[in-house]
Amino acid sequence: MHSCCHTTLSMGNTNSLTGSLQAAIELLKQDAADALRGVSFETLRGSKVLVTGASGFVGSHLLTTLLKMQKELNGDLSIYAAVRRQAPPWLASICAEGLVTFYEGDLSQAAFLSSLPTADVVIHAATYGQPGRLADNSDLTLKLNTLSTFYLLDRLRPGDRFLFLSSSEVYGGLTDPPFHEEQIGTTNTTHPRACYIEGKRCGEAICSAYRTKGIDAKAVRLCHAYGPGTRSDDQRAMNSFIEMALREKRITLLDAGLARRSYCYISDAGAMLWRILLMGKDALYNVGGDYRTTIAELAQRIGAIMDAVVVKPQDDRRSMPGASYEVEVSIARYENEFGGLKSVDPNEGLRRTVAWHEAIRQIATEPQGRL
Repeated sequence: MHSCCHTTLSMGNTNSLTGSLQAAIELLKQDAADALRGVSFETLRGSKVLVTGASGFVGSHLLTTLLKMQKELNGDLSIYAAVRRQAPPWLASICAEGLVTFYEGDLSQAAFLSSLPTADVVIHAATYGQPGRLADNSDLTLKLNTLSTFYLLDRLRPGDRFLFLSSSEVYGGLTDPPFHEEQIGTTNTTHPRACYIEGKRCGEAICSAYRTKGIDAKAVRLCHAYGPGTRSDDQRAMNSFIEMALREKRITLLDAGLARRSYCYISDAGAMLWRILLMGKDALYNVGGDYRTTIAELAQRIGAIMDAVVVKPQDDRRSMPGASYEVEVSIARYENEFGGLKSVDPNEGLRRTVAWHEAIRQIATEPQGRL
């Protein structure tokens, strides 16, 4: 059954915020400010911007950043946010400081898509990406990256901007990283994560097709962003480790943790995304960071920060089924166009991520956390 509702959040009283909620908000605001440092967004003045997946990890960061832009532009920026479920209290509180219209519903349903307002800038960040949720939502994952992408692009006019959040998972099956935009993975359509991988590939192709119609459409292959903004039930490795350490002072690995990853702190990813959207000349970009680690090393680092013991399994399995063994992307295309990015130190990024999880864990016990 389709359901849709929209709510406009405007200037509100934030004096009654609890300490933990205020701490979470300040983390998001600081990341938004850092992401915008050196980014020229004057061309957005008078624009209508729609963000899908706005209550997700990346979406909430982008929404917080847009609110800072709105303030800097003296309100001359209209913000619309499409969410699958009610915005969490920290995001609702931030949005109450500006003017945002929320649309709550299922982006895989045509009826909800047709209820969304027209905009001249669309950031399509809605997807299912967490391993445990893909199996239960394989059809929706495909629709979000294909059907919804078609619909959102069809409503744009020549010259309008569109940003599609793809993933480094499209490189699955390749060896010898770092991977470049000219490459593509070798996984089959029967792969355990095929709905996600093939959906992202198709979404990229859709963007390329609409560039021929005059739409300024770009796709970004985002590689393992991390930082404040996730929910406590986020199942990705880093967040799972932090939540385990908070609950049990213990981090239990599901495999030997030998898989290698490169991580990008959210404000660094945000800085890259905004430059690509507003000024990028190409159709496709990698977005990633220079913090490279194995999963086991990541667990040990988090354990050291949180004073938690790390437990490995008895067997020597190399990685979880369906997961790529080594993921690292080249950002040379981005750097050639925009210059190097001064990235957040991993120790600082992890400390801020742990502080975020501590804050939202406390929020869950407070009245606002049950909204």
